[in-house]
Amino acid sequence: MIDKIAATVAEAIGDVADGATVMIGGFGTAGIPSELVEGLIAQGARDLAIVNNNAGNGEHGIAALLKAGRVRKVTCSFPRQADSHVFDALYRSGQVELELVPQGNLAERIRAAGAGIGGFFTPTGAGTELAKGKETRVIDGRLHVYETPIHADLALVKAERGDRWGNLTYRMAARNFGPVMAMAAKKTVASVHEIVELGTLDPEAIVTPGIFVTRIVRIARSATRAGGFKEAA
Repeated sequence: MIDKIAATVAEAIGDVADGATVMIGGFGTAGIPSELVEGLIAQGARDLAIVNNNAGNGEHGIAALLKAGRVRKVTCSFPRQADSHVFDALYRSGQVELELVPQGNLAERIRAAGAGIGGFFTPTGAGTELAKGKETRVIDGRLHVYETPIHADLALVKAERGDRWGNLTYRMAARNFGPVMAMAAKKTVASVHEIVELGTLDPEAIVTPGIFVTRIVRIARSATRAGGFKEAA
C-alpha cells in the first residue's frame, strides 16, 4: 500500500547530504514551507546550494538557514529586499555565492529539469552581464542566450491539501514555484495543512501528482509565523 505520509518533519526530510542542492518553494512570504526549512536546519546538512525566488526575509525561514552557516550558494531572482540583511552581510563578506537569474528564466530552468529538456534559448538576459560565458544565437533577428536546466537533490514545498499517494493542491498564490520544483528534484517533501482520503481530491484540481512527491507531512495552520508576521498563505 502506497502511503507517503510522515509523522514528523524530521521523518519526512530524512537524510540530506552535505553539498546538496535544495529547492525551496515560495514567493516573498507566500508559500514558503517554513516548518520544512526549520527541519532542514535541525537535520544539520551543510554546504548547501539553495534555489528560491529570493534570499530570505528577516531572520526566519531561508534567512535562518543562511544565518546558521549552512549555505554556500544561493540561486534566485530577488536577493535584495528591505529585510534581507542576513544575505547581504554574508554575500558582502564573501561567505555566500550568488547566481542571479531573471525570474522567468528561473522558473523555466526548473521546469526544463522536470520535463527532461536539455536547455533552451531565451532573449531574456541576452546582451547583459547575465549572459557572460554562455552560448548565444540570433533567432528571428533577435539575440538569445542558452540557459541550462536546474536540477535538485531535494525540493521543499508548501501545499494546502494532500492524500497518502502524495497528490497535492495549493492555496492561491502559495502555488508559485512548488509544482515545477517538485518535478525537478530527486526527492520532494511537501507540507500540507490537510490530509484527505484517497478520492477526495478532484483529479482536475490536483496540481502536483503524487508521482513527483516523496513524502508529505501535516502542519497545523497558524495565524502567525516566527518573526511575528501573519501567514500569507
